Amino acid sequence: MNPFPDDFLWGAATAAYQVEGAYQDDGKGLSIWDLYSHLPGATYQGANGDRAVDHYHRYREDVRLMAELGLKAYRFSISWPRIFPSGAGEANPQGIRFYSDLIDELLKYGIVPVATLYHWDLPQALQDQGGWENRALIEHFARYAKTCFEQFGDRVRHWITFNETINFIMLGYRDGVHPPGVRDEKRAVEVSHIVNLAHAQAVLEYRKRVREKKIAGGMIGIAHVLLTGFPISESAEDVAACEWYEEMDFHWFYDPSLQGRYPPRLLQYYQARFQAPTVLDGDMALLQSAPSDFIGINYYQSAFLAHNPADGVGFAAINVSGEQGTQKDSGIPGLFKRVRNPNVAYTPWDWSIYPEGLYAGMKRIRERYGDLPILITENGLGDKDPISPEGEILDAPRIAYLREHLRACQRAIDEGIPLAGYFVWSFIDLLSWLNGYQKQYGVVYVDRVRDLQRKKKQSYFWYQQLIQTNGAAL
Repeated sequence: MNPFPDDFLWGAATAAYQVEGAYQDDGKGLSIWDLYSHLPGATYQGANGDRAVDHYHRYREDVRLMAELGLKAYRFSISWPRIFPSGAGEANPQGIRFYSDLIDELLKYGIVPVATLYHWDLPQALQDQGGWENRALIEHFARYAKTCFEQFGDRVRHWITFNETINFIMLGYRDGVHPPGVRDEKRAVEVSHIVNLAHAQAVLEYRKRVREKKIAGGMIGIAHVLLTGFPISESAEDVAACEWYEEMDFHWFYDPSLQGRYPPRLLQYYQARFQAPTVLDGDMALLQSAPSDFIGINYYQSAFLAHNPADGVGFAAINVSGEQGTQKDSGIPGLFKRVRNPNVAYTPWDWSIYPEGLYAGMKRIRERYGDLPILITENGLGDKDPISPEGEILDAPRIAYLREHLRACQRAIDEGIPLAGYFVWSFIDLLSWLNGYQKQYGVVYVDRVRDLQRKKKQSYFWYQQLIQTNGAAL
């Protein structure tokens, strides 16, 4: 295989709620996760992000570790309630200062900052006004985005509006296991449309400021889940089931931000079933006016699909990415259900390990959306990493996982797919939402007994060598 491009962005990623802590420091307002994670039984062992890994106070130490690792880029998210404690009103200068200092620290070491505007931590004050079911959030989000562009756009050239819309929408509004804890598929469909409009409005705000030369030019896009679907057999029924799955979990979320439309068959299905989403005059024109400059994809696993009879199982209240365990019984009667593939290895959390799905997914993106630049904004293995008697963090399975998925990336690049960067999820062990701190993703270990001490894992040194050789060490 050919080497990776010379300007390839070797990166790692985190998100504000999962690493920052300091949840009430320096004027920060409460987010929906600050409240939800404190509900009895909501998370594993009651874990929350009140302190997380204290990145807010230890970001300089963390950035030094990134520099030693050799990262070319770091993807982080900005906490909306840290910038606007009530979601609107006056901006918080201390919150702005934190991210400005973080960006400057990254640039000091030559690390490209990649900023995500929304990684699920909606200000609770806006949730109290209806959350993402309230169309007023379109303008609130646009103002928040505009503030970030104006404050940081002189130094940040890569922007992501939303992270994994499918997850925070479906988990929060259909499955009821993330805030706001709603179980109503119609409401989830309505929310998806409002979020798409908010994304489009933010893109227009960004391009306006670039056009007026108020900020430096760059790229703006969105990060979606890539959960590539494959029929479990070659039967016509299973193939059709996979097609329905791809429309519902792939095209419904990608098409609006990349094509300015919804997949016609699924739109007709939702309209007939729910009379949703509610599309007002001007909505589609707004979506069409704001195509993304690139697509970010978060890939962890693939889905294997089978026909689901009309009297079959419905959706289980679990993470669409498998966060709480198996999904083999989830599906929509008459359309599809997810099943386990006996020929594929699975993680302890029952996620399929299938690098072919990453390669195939990128091919499908190019076939449907053209030669749009791609960033793999998340890819990694969640596991429980053993520690040797000498104190070494042993995560050989993570190295094997990353190696095979990066080989899939190399294969895609060899075939002309415009893959511009790869971000390991995650840089550091962090709060894994409902799973608390038991599920480790980082190449840096955090000792939660010894005052959150950082320690480099085996995968840290492996990734360091890989970056040094620009992928030749694969």
